[in-house]
Order: sequence, then structure tokens, then C-alpha cells
Amino acid sequence: MEGSLTQVSIAVNGTAHTHDVEPRTLLVYYLREHLGLTGTNIGCDTSSCGACTVHLDGESVKSCTMLAVQADGRAVTTIEGMARDGELHPLQAAFHRNHGLQCGYCTPGMIMAAASYLIENPDPTEEEVRGSLEGNLCRCTGYHNIVASILDAARGSA
Repeated sequence: MEGSLTQVSIAVNGTAHTHDVEPRTLLVYYLREHLGLTGTNIGCDTSSCGACTVHLDGESVKSCTMLAVQADGRAVTTIEGMARDGELHPLQAAFHRNHGLQCGYCTPGMIMAAASYLIENPDPTEEEVRGSLEGNLCRCTGYHNIVASILDAARGSA
């Protein structure tokens, strides 16, 4: 029936949240509008740009193509959940060190995708990093500093 609500319970950045949502609510809108976590950006609503990338049970997903009800009972990590105890995540620090951003709009999605990728491949080549970013678009940079940031984080540079 139109206008009905469905209850979802989702652990976001380690905190349990329960809300009533319309069944058609996309995960990206749930994160932004219900939880106020605006670091996950809306770029295209078609899964082409990757600005909305988050981790779902540790795997990177594009939250603009996933319903909030599909995340019910699962764990989501957003860019806000990457830092710990006031310390930037190593990828966040590497992006800062290497100026791996320009306007910054794509940066949260890039970091989330890269974090997931580095778990799968902790010692990538430049070519592998470039290939791993194919689902994340940046309209400002030539990707050079983004790739350098990811390689820096993979090598544990300080």
C-alpha cells in the first residue's frame, strides 16, 4: 500500500539505528536525511560516479543503487566512521599528505572504495590502483594525486 513505512535496523559506524522508512528509500538518502551523515555524497543516482560509496558488511557498495531496507540487520561504514579516536584513517591521512583531492566531492567515495580495495590487494601497483578506481569518477583532477595517495597508504608512509 502506498505511503506505508518499513522499519529498518542498521548499525552505522558502530552505532545501532532503527527508523521507519518508505520501502523505496535509497541507502544514500537514509544516511544523509535520517542520520545526518552528509559525507556520503549524491553524484549521479545511477551508480556511475561512486561519490556515494560506503561499506556494507566490509564490502564497498554504491549506496545510490541500494535500498535502505536491503541494509536492514547489516553494518554500514561511511566516511565519518573511518577516523578513530580523533586520528584520520591512513587513507584519509594519505589523501591529505598527497593532496589527493581538489574540490573534494568525490573524495569520500574514493577513500571508501580504496579502503575496500586495499583489503583485497594490500600491495597494488599503480596500474592496479588505476583499474580499481574505474567505478569512481573525479571531474577535477587527472587522478595522479588520488593514485599517489592510495599507493602511499598501501605502503604505510608517514
